[in-house]
Amino acid sequence: MWFTRRVLSSVVQRSHSGGQSGLFRGPQSLSMPELELRYLQCTCCWRSRVPLVSFETLYTTLTSSCNLDDRPLDAYYTSDQRDTILNLLNTAAPSQLAVVKLLRGRKSLKIVEYRDKNGPFTTLESVVNVPLLKHKSAVTVFNSILNPVKKERKVKIQLAKFIKPEVDMSQLEDASSIVSLVCGTNKIAWIHLDRGMTVLDWQQKGCPNFLSGKYMASDYLTDVSAVVSLLPSANFYIIEKLGISVENTALFPVIAHMRTVEAMLFALLEPRKSVPHSNIPPRVLNMLRSAVGRHFELMVGNARTSGAQIVRRLMTESVTREFPRIHFPSNLVVKYRNYFQMDSRREGEELCDALLQAVAFYELLSKAKLPTRTNLMP
Repeated sequence: MWFTRRVLSSVVQRSHSGGQSGLFRGPQSLSMPELELRYLQCTCCWRSRVPLVSFETLYTTLTSSCNLDDRPLDAYYTSDQRDTILNLLNTAAPSQLAVVKLLRGRKSLKIVEYRDKNGPFTTLESVVNVPLLKHKSAVTVFNSILNPVKKERKVKIQLAKFIKPEVDMSQLEDASSIVSLVCGTNKIAWIHLDRGMTVLDWQQKGCPNFLSGKYMASDYLTDVSAVVSLLPSANFYIIEKLGISVENTALFPVIAHMRTVEAMLFALLEPRKSVPHSNIPPRVLNMLRSAVGRHFELMVGNARTSGAQIVRRLMTESVTREFPRIHFPSNLVVKYRNYFQMDSRREGEELCDALLQAVAFYELLSKAKLPTRTNLMP
């Protein structure tokens, strides 16, 4: 209020001296000017404008325009509510405080620093003494503690977003087993996994003609056909789909290689339909590599890290736990136990990716609900 009085006194002096600047505007003349009503912003709450009628009633108008309650913050809450708020503010770590509205970042650290220096908060009014936390912010924080907003955990990936082409949910649920395939720069790996999460087959085959420099279609077809001849029968064949942009010219040879192998696998594994536009679902599907990475939390930005550590843990759990996430035959555990060590990670990278893709497919299938084609039609 002291600042307001100083401003008003200066305004009054200017108006008496005949200046144009003041609370009222009017033409300069010897007669009484016609005053135009103006407003001041309320300096107490800044929520309303205060109309001014005359200098004599100015102070009265300002003091009576904003009816602020002078009661302390503790008076607005019951004893149980105060105890709940103070208990959280006095015991919570910065990470726990950051969940509360307005307490992310520096404010949560300031609360911890203040209570370490001055002791625990005894009243709600004392919370206002924390730097960066004033009256209005404190009320928001208190109400957020008493009425936390519960956010429902969303499914990371919906099935329709990572499986192409689209397949009805019922057809996917009827599948008794799948074969997951991952193409590398010089090999193709696959795993045969049934709905009970039991590994039926898991191997890889080298492809010497891949990226040999010639890029002969006949050589590629020879290598891919040799792999297809070894694949077991399954309801669906899931082929990994890379998310490399075609605008990345430095990786164009890799993109062309992957697209070529992918096209040949689709052509060799998908049976020819005798009747066009029949209701037979596609047997060969694409699955985004980034979707598998997000499912296993392997993504760092747009890049995916190795899942070798996850595969080692799954193999260990298969032997040590009664109900493991994945069931591995003992011969496969012995065969691949050294494939996923850090020093030999590249040897089994495609095997690792094929396994994680198959596991992600079944686990995301159990969580997501894919709309049928009839529901997708307008």
